[in-house]
Amino acid sequence: MTDLVDTKQPYRARSAAPSNQLTREFVETLRLAVPLMLTQLGQIAMITTDLAMIGRLGEDAVAAAALAHTVYFVSFTFGLGLTSAVSPLAAQAFGAGDVRLIRRSLRVGLWVALLISLPMMASPLYGEQILLALGQAPHSASLAQHYLNGLAWGIAPALGFIALRGMMSAVNRPQAPLWITVAAIPLNAALVYALIHGLFGLPELGLFGAGLATSLVNLGTFIAALAIAGLRRPFADYRPLARLWRIDWPLMRQLIAIGAPISFSLLLEYGLFSSAALLMGLISTAAIAAHQIALQVTAVLFMVPLGIGMAATVRVGHAFGRGDAAAVKRAGLAAAVLGIVLVFVLTIAIILGRYQLGRLFFGGGSESAATVELTATLLVVGATFFIADGLQTIMGGALRGINDTRMTLLFAAIGYWGVAFPIAWVLAFNAGLGAVGVWIGFSVGTFVYAGLLILRFRMLTRRLAG
Repeated sequence: MTDLVDTKQPYRARSAAPSNQLTREFVETLRLAVPLMLTQLGQIAMITTDLAMIGRLGEDAVAAAALAHTVYFVSFTFGLGLTSAVSPLAAQAFGAGDVRLIRRSLRVGLWVALLISLPMMASPLYGEQILLALGQAPHSASLAQHYLNGLAWGIAPALGFIALRGMMSAVNRPQAPLWITVAAIPLNAALVYALIHGLFGLPELGLFGAGLATSLVNLGTFIAALAIAGLRRPFADYRPLARLWRIDWPLMRQLIAIGAPISFSLLLEYGLFSSAALLMGLISTAAIAAHQIALQVTAVLFMVPLGIGMAATVRVGHAFGRGDAAAVKRAGLAAAVLGIVLVFVLTIAIILGRYQLGRLFFGGGSESAATVELTATLLVVGATFFIADGLQTIMGGALRGINDTRMTLLFAAIGYWGVAFPIAWVLAFNAGLGAVGVWIGFSVGTFVYAGLLILRFRMLTRRLAG
């Protein structure tokens, strides 16, 4: 195991937990997970709102925004992994009763958010050159750059908000980021629309205005979370903003050691799904369209296990911090079972409504019947993928709670690029299964990844108990 926090407490195995302890673990995990998953859904709602507003500018603008998001999220994902390491560090400190370490964890998270955002801005600010190098049309690349010029300035506050959210969740108070996000949704919609079209005396900025509005909303959510952390209890009791100007280099190195593998794991996953779009492009236009809709449905569904995985990080981190080996295992088990049950229920609902979902996006006309049929088929094939993806997210979150992220990176490389991509290629093009073959390959690879994570968690909990 790597990079363990010194909790000043010996690890001890405890007797098997009574059923009421496991029940309590289910309740506490769900109590944490629900606000976290709703916060993530709120983030998706804001992105969807942006695209809806940009859609009024025409198809070229929508295409440019899609290209811009591709460049932006590659850069942003790296910072996301680093700042998300605040959650396990602060959770372990909370479990150990170490108030000073909670404060230090947030401080280094905010410093990392600031320092990493400066080089990260280079990618969006040079997005046009990147897109041209990738063979995109000059007009689309130019429009994308307008959008990126506005988006780039919101990276630092967005990462700072994630660090603050991690600290708040670690002390069992995830509601504040949720309410901030809920309040930001209509504000974001109004500001994006106003800056695109120049309402209320504001300049008409088009795509640049859409990006700038998002950056301003990111800044607003960060300031709101920072104010709540500094002024409202129970956060203020930890004095989270004390000596904020000091960089804690030893803890920052530890945060980077935990967070960097998370970043690279996310990039491996992002790269796989980006490659999927390219594979679909080699198959047919209908395959691209059906894949995008099935993937969008998956993204919304993914918020459920993602919230549970974030809660697992906190619950496992609490137990790890106080040196309770039995509770570490119990927290991981409760999160995994809860995730499987909820994802299974949602998967059944999606399978039953697969044709309705296809018609919702493509309509019910005869000209779209083939694409609707393919979308429905992908959603059926994706049922196993949904469950596997949920499991890997939850178990990955549990492993973060004990600072085990390096092996997760290795497993991601094996599952996604050693198994998923080769199988997807062979089934799609050699076996003639097309788009269905791509999804089968992804499902198999994700199951391998999830299985490796489960085995890793079992091995580490046994080691803690031993």
